[in-house]
Amino acid sequence: MVTTTRSARSRPWRSASALPVRDIRAWQAERDTAARRVPLAQPSPAVPWGDYRPKAFDGEVVPFRVTAFREGHDRIGVHLRLFSPSGDESLHRLRSLDDGFDRWQTEVALLEQGIWRFRFESFGDDFATWEHAASLKIAAGVDAALMRELGALLFDRATAEKGRPVAERRTLAAAAASLRDSAVDDAAALVIVEDPTLAGYFRQRPLMSLATVGDDLELLVERERAGVGAWYEFFPRSEGARRLKDGTVKSGTFRTAAKRLPAVAEMGFDVLYLPPIHPIGTVNRKGPNNTLEAGPGDPGSPWAIGSAAGGHDTVHPDLGTLADFRAFVRSARAAGLEIALDLALQAAPDHPWVTAHPEWFTTLPDGSIAYAENPPKKYQDIYPVNFDNDPAGIRAEVLRIVRHWIAQGVRIFRVDNPHTKPLQFWEWLIGTVTAEDPDVVFLAEAFTRPAPLQSLASAGFQQSYTYFAWRNTKAELEEFLSALAHETDDFVRPNLFVNTPDILTEYLQFGGRAAYRIRAAIAATAAPSYGVYAGYELYENVARPGSEENIDNEKYEYKFRDWAGAEEHGDSLAPFLARLNDIRRAHPALRQLRNLSVHWSDDDAILVYAKHLDAALSPDGRSDTVIVVVNTDPHSVRQTMVHLDTRAWGVEPGSPFEVEDLVTGARWTWSDHNYVMLDAFTEPVHILHVKEPR
Repeated sequence: MVTTTRSARSRPWRSASALPVRDIRAWQAERDTAARRVPLAQPSPAVPWGDYRPKAFDGEVVPFRVTAFREGHDRIGVHLRLFSPSGDESLHRLRSLDDGFDRWQTEVALLEQGIWRFRFESFGDDFATWEHAASLKIAAGVDAALMRELGALLFDRATAEKGRPVAERRTLAAAAASLRDSAVDDAAALVIVEDPTLAGYFRQRPLMSLATVGDDLELLVERERAGVGAWYEFFPRSEGARRLKDGTVKSGTFRTAAKRLPAVAEMGFDVLYLPPIHPIGTVNRKGPNNTLEAGPGDPGSPWAIGSAAGGHDTVHPDLGTLADFRAFVRSARAAGLEIALDLALQAAPDHPWVTAHPEWFTTLPDGSIAYAENPPKKYQDIYPVNFDNDPAGIRAEVLRIVRHWIAQGVRIFRVDNPHTKPLQFWEWLIGTVTAEDPDVVFLAEAFTRPAPLQSLASAGFQQSYTYFAWRNTKAELEEFLSALAHETDDFVRPNLFVNTPDILTEYLQFGGRAAYRIRAAIAATAAPSYGVYAGYELYENVARPGSEENIDNEKYEYKFRDWAGAEEHGDSLAPFLARLNDIRRAHPALRQLRNLSVHWSDDDAILVYAKHLDAALSPDGRSDTVIVVVNTDPHSVRQTMVHLDTRAWGVEPGSPFEVEDLVTGARWTWSDHNYVMLDAFTEPVHILHVKEPR
């Protein structure tokens, strides 16, 4: 048995339920059937999609759950035995959820990357069984003498255990003597039965019988950025682009785009995501607004990758050189930003692949190559790769490309439309890459059905886009956010992008500026990862008629934006985004996914949820609770009552507590029922920090 020798400070976990490590084999029951003596079932974390490991990120608080029961009325206990990647062994006591389904749970913050092993262990809890029976019988005057002697025998047994501290043994021996002392009446004996100090001894070192050991399971813990981050997307070619006297446009470069990095960092973002930076095809190049005819100065879609200038391993000449890109990555890192690069496995008709490897594409009966479609959308400038033709060759080429960009300093890849490629391919690619470099993160642009989205996450994608953009009402958001936090949390890490070059929802088109504040506030507080595409802070809300895309879409042309002018005139959301990111950094509860609880209001537009982190699980040793109250109707002023289950953060119902609005600085005394008024045209959201009592 591995015994922990680390100090509490250096342990690779945080937990409020940790116990002294003890070997369970001395109490283990014989097993000669499939059923176990104290049955264990439905262990969690787990993945329902294939034989994959569940996952967490460094610092994430993971709920460990299992179903456990035994026959009759005797009490049981359940432990979690954890083994960190470095070999630290720890034991944690689970509590009964008392939900009628025999579910047990404990929470542990995992602080070490790598593969953790864990198992659940159940046992007959002899002290708890006696305590329950004795408290009832002695109080009722039934079998009091018998209960007292049974208790004394339990205390004798505990006193004989070598692992118990000497002070505990003395106290237990004295308690046994008192239970046997005829001069001690039953009322005094009942005090011993219900003594919380004695109960604490047996909680730390329970008296076991019929112990059952569950199966060994695994959990993958990845770096923090795999689960936590504020993302910002911009097109480098637009940053520093200039319109010349003859009306043509000179593209921005990596050097001019680097001038935008301080502003992105000042808004508090962690990750800068770049659309493809490769040469763009000239054959069937798209013009403005996805038209089929491109003018001589139209830059084309960055997702139409490849031309005579090169393919996926090449930088677009207009942006600079590979050395310029490396310098851009270094500048971003100096500003506190990581670069995420788009990985789009497709080709323009003039990509070098088309000539060198025509077998990598689908040839139609007329001899032409099939272009990409997402009906009714057609992408005549893109050929999709056929992964069933020469799969070994395609795998080798994609792995070469990913390794190439890793060598340039990229550790994050946003993958375009992964659900249109085989799941086996992604499992192989991500597994191969992360075996070499565990810090690499892949984000799936999986705007697809739940089954493929969840399968991609299970197979290795560290993050995924979701349907968040289209969940806008109170009822929709309650269901959606609860599912992210409590149903798919063992394998899906959502990244709540509020908009993309392809997504400008009706809510944003017609919700005015309030809609932009509302969506940003929910995204930034409901999940530890969220994202914004450039232009959001300028309230860009005009769509191409009949679509959910921005008109004059940046995918097909350069964008000229006056960032400084907008801020100077108060027409920028940038200060609000900066405040949201400041709040995220200051409050560890917001950097967790699984701790969200939905509360109630009397208004069908007022969404209420909270995120709580116990002191024992918090990095600074202090509890943290944030309550978010949002008016999801951007066209109204709403007044209502908010109803909170304050037990979620350890406050008894009816007890007052102080809250501070982290946006406005206002302070109030709240309880479990509170009046709120949220004016969508001024402040549509409260982000409230629950102040600890003095």
